[in-house]
Amino acid sequence: MDIVRVFGTNVKKYRTSIGLSQEMFAEKCGLHRTYISAIECYRRSISLENIQRIADALEIETYKLFIK
Repeated sequence: MDIVRVFGTNVKKYRTSIGLSQEMFAEKCGLHRTYISAIECYRRSISLENIQRIADALEIETYKLFIK
């Protein structure tokens, strides 16, 4: 299992399901749009702190971002 790919895929899935653009979502997370893009394109590893920020912005439990 490629955890970076699973995480990036899930971020995009949950983000689009609530109708947020990358730019709007990045603002809600307090992160930069290019950082969100890199996560969703599997080009970026991510810190635990930012994982929590993303889960909070998506209003989901953190573990859901790691389920294939």
